[in-house]
Amino acid sequence: MAVVVSEIAVAFEGAGGGAGELTWGQLGIWRRTQQTGRTMNLVVHMPLEPGVPVAELAGMLRFLVSRHPALRTRLRFVAAPDGGLRPQQVIAEAGKVPLRIVDLDDGDELVAAVEEQRSRYELDFFDYEREFPIRMAVIRQSGTPVHLVIGYSHVLLDGVGIRALAGDLEHFDRAGGEAGVATAPPPEVPSPLDVAQAQGAPSGRRQSSRALRYWAAQLDRLTGWQAAEPAVGEEPRYWELVGYSPAMELGMRAVAARTGVGTTHVLLAAYAVAVSRVFGRDPSLAQIVVGNRFRPGFAELASQISQHGICVVDVADAAFDEVVARAEKAVTGASFAGYYDPVECDALLAQVAAQRGRPLGIEWHLNDRRDNAGAGERDGVVPDARDVDEVLPLSKWYWGRKVPVFDGALFIQVDSEPLVPERRIPGVTPPAVHLEIWIDTRSFAVAQIEAFAREMEAVVVEAARA
Repeated sequence: MAVVVSEIAVAFEGAGGGAGELTWGQLGIWRRTQQTGRTMNLVVHMPLEPGVPVAELAGMLRFLVSRHPALRTRLRFVAAPDGGLRPQQVIAEAGKVPLRIVDLDDGDELVAAVEEQRSRYELDFFDYEREFPIRMAVIRQSGTPVHLVIGYSHVLLDGVGIRALAGDLEHFDRAGGEAGVATAPPPEVPSPLDVAQAQGAPSGRRQSSRALRYWAAQLDRLTGWQAAEPAVGEEPRYWELVGYSPAMELGMRAVAARTGVGTTHVLLAAYAVAVSRVFGRDPSLAQIVVGNRFRPGFAELASQISQHGICVVDVADAAFDEVVARAEKAVTGASFAGYYDPVECDALLAQVAAQRGRPLGIEWHLNDRRDNAGAGERDGVVPDARDVDEVLPLSKWYWGRKVPVFDGALFIQVDSEPLVPERRIPGVTPPAVHLEIWIDTRSFAVAQIEAFAREMEAVVVEAARA
């Protein structure tokens, strides 16, 4: 492959410079990267419309970085009370970010070039003291821009923040070229420094204390648990089970219509029942991602303010629709309590574990990343049992990536479309959920996870037939 790489320095200017503490969301992800060794970088990529000039893409980069302080943020490290160093954020009012240009010849493989760039952005740590938290690469073939790859530091931007950036592009004047012309003022939202300052104020400390009392109450509901099947431990240590299930998507929509809740709540209920049946853990436990955009002033904020919330759901002696109602209540409670000082939360978890004399076993995550709780959910079409049964044979389950480092014992990512391009199903396909079920093979037997995944689907299908 004949690849030539060059860079264009894109200048930016924006208001709101300064330095201060990290937000709770930023600090939580920073601590996670240090604990796990994962970059946790977020990467998106897309084909470009024919004829898009590089100047327009440079202008788009200038537009985004100039308008959103999170993209102009680097870290500095100051003395901590324990004698070590702790991070603070520094927002620049002016500077430059590189736009990477990757040139391919006619015969070069575009898919391979995109994957190489995507992987580089995902796996290479940002130089937080010197590098701004956005990387952008334009891939050209025979001089024509054909694909765009963008990487973000998850320490400084969350997934909802990426959607906020995409929404703000409605105000980017594409005809303005590399000037980055805007057709409207930037969103009226607090800067990350404003958010951190409010969190450190007395009202913020009270919010954190309330949230941690909720966490403590949910931890008190958990009973002792250990896996029925011994885990062998594989190399690499972390394995990914990939799932594609139209039956789960249609089934969840059918149950949601019947119960009057969102499909996220149906998903959590199915998870809870499958956890009880396969792992014998009841109440079930899942940490969810709380985007916190329902809080005043945060709706259009492009920053890192997401945090984990704790969901404990009891399924004993309950019909599935009742479990769905319990799951909705759990998500609501977890969301309101998903805004807290992560240092204090870690201290609480360590204290409870020490009191019980054993690990808490709460590194189980369920992250529903679907827009508005499900692809096609807003089209008003309510599937029935026949629709679900018709697509059930289309389900696919197989083992995918294996890596030495990941996050947690069980981490389930749920999407409307696969993030790995090679996993896209060709042709016209029904709405489906795409699952990435990551496991620590030192915590779970591989066969047990396969049974768990299929049980989640079976629970939904069974409920849709009711």
